[in-house]
Amino acid sequence: MNLKSLLFRTVVLSALMGGAAWATDVMELKPIEHIQLRSDGLPIVTLSPDVLYRILVGEVAVQQGDYDTASQTFLSLAKDTADPRFAQRAFQFSMADNNLSRGIAAAKEWSLLAPNDPEAKATALALEASTGQTTGLAQTLYQRIDRATDKEQAIIQAMGIISKMVDSRLALDVLEKSLPKNVRQLTISHLALSDVAWSAQNPQRALQEARLALANEPDSELAMQRVLEYGLQVDQQKVIEQAKQFVQNNPDSRDLPLLLINRLVDLGEYDQALEQLAVMQKRNPEDFDLQFTQAEINIRAERFDTAIALLNEYISVQNQRRQSLDDATTTALSSISDARLSLVQIAEKQNNLHEAIRQLDLIEEPALLFQVRVHRAVLEARLGNLKKANRTLDSLGVLNKRDQAVVDLTRAAILREAGRTDQAVEVLERSDKELPDTPEIKYDLAMLYASQGRYEDLEPLLRQVIELQPFNANAYNALGYTFVDQNKNLDEAQGLLEQALELEPDNPYILDSVGWYLYRVGDYQAALEYLMRSYERLPDPEVAAHLGEVLWMKGRQGEAIDIWRQAWDAENPNHSLERTMQRFGVKP
Repeated sequence: MNLKSLLFRTVVLSALMGGAAWATDVMELKPIEHIQLRSDGLPIVTLSPDVLYRILVGEVAVQQGDYDTASQTFLSLAKDTADPRFAQRAFQFSMADNNLSRGIAAAKEWSLLAPNDPEAKATALALEASTGQTTGLAQTLYQRIDRATDKEQAIIQAMGIISKMVDSRLALDVLEKSLPKNVRQLTISHLALSDVAWSAQNPQRALQEARLALANEPDSELAMQRVLEYGLQVDQQKVIEQAKQFVQNNPDSRDLPLLLINRLVDLGEYDQALEQLAVMQKRNPEDFDLQFTQAEINIRAERFDTAIALLNEYISVQNQRRQSLDDATTTALSSISDARLSLVQIAEKQNNLHEAIRQLDLIEEPALLFQVRVHRAVLEARLGNLKKANRTLDSLGVLNKRDQAVVDLTRAAILREAGRTDQAVEVLERSDKELPDTPEIKYDLAMLYASQGRYEDLEPLLRQVIELQPFNANAYNALGYTFVDQNKNLDEAQGLLEQALELEPDNPYILDSVGWYLYRVGDYQAALEYLMRSYERLPDPEVAAHLGEVLWMKGRQGEAIDIWRQAWDAENPNHSLERTMQRFGVKP
């Protein structure tokens, strides 16, 4: 996630979770220069009918996802009352609305009204720097670090400020200019530069700085973690060998060996991962969590018999812990539940659904019972017993809104998988009326409408999802793809897909949609590049249908036929692929 996305998500979350505790002392509103202050330095603000009304307008706008109105309202309140808390909320909702100019104005107002608040000043400087005006922030941070007695703490504080910048590449430039020569070679400086370079999508620079940090402190686990994590994209084999050597030289380290094991598993190097784990187990024979990790690696390697044996042994050990210690003082119950969920996973992979249900029924942890019941219903439906699945869902009783939405979505998914699309639509249409502000219901209902060809009903639902969840890349993509596939509203489709791509640049479904849009507007070469990127990540028959069509139109018919037939053999039938092949006269 880049710094921009991280900032937006953070401010939205803090704004929605944090409440305003406004002063209620009664007085006449005065000009800002004559404002009276409380003992904590905040202004005494009268909750006059006008101020109260405007606060309510802002809060209602927040609840409706209208961050534009909310930010305008709170910024005007800040200017009229001199209360920095209004300015802070105006900044938060400006950023949630992706409105950088208003965010800068709100941050400046916040800084003006709270001159002694370092967070306010830092936010204003960081946002100004995001527009390219980096000199002020760089100079300020340089002076702070240069004058600080504790250089390490000063650099950490500077990182907190720089992390607020929207453009991570500019953030890297600011950090470099903020480091005086006498601190540039400190380990903390290299670590900071490494992290920001990684956020700026510069893995080579990130690895270079991480290696410099490790050269300074050869036993630094933090430095070695960065060398491994950032170096996998640059020099995979070398950094893995370096990490192995570090573990050998530092036998008491724990975080780095676990990170190395996880990365080896991600690369499919299961035997190497198990070798590293065996070394840890030999040094820590009483660490039973490592046994669970061993089982998980064997699951990934599809060595199910070994994994089952390890998990049953792990459950036996945890049951012994439960017998000797109370559940309130041990994590044994939770550990057993995790192991049983892994056994459920194995049973499903082996298509032994009765065993999966048996393992689910053995889970005792109260916090998981809702999840277990829903999962049980899904498995019962897969066994063909829809009545039993519905009874299992009905047995959950009275639920809160969140859980009711999960049940409704599950019930609809069960019906859809059983080919009962019309009944699934009825379930979600009723649910949408009962839970009108639930974007997940609207999105799934829109997808059901798509399968029925009801595009006139799909469009307003997806627009509502976007309004409720401005960062929902799938909603932008679904609406944009619908327009592209129907070859209409292509200008709007372009904007929707650009927004989706900005939010999730590596999402194969979005890459497919962008490629299909480019094909529609006649840019075959660009379309081919996006579709090939999509197909590399997701060898899906529908992506294959699109990719083959573009190849065909570029005169590469042989390659198109090969891709279509490979996809057909992998997943038969697929109606989209079948229609495409028929259109070009190609037999499976």
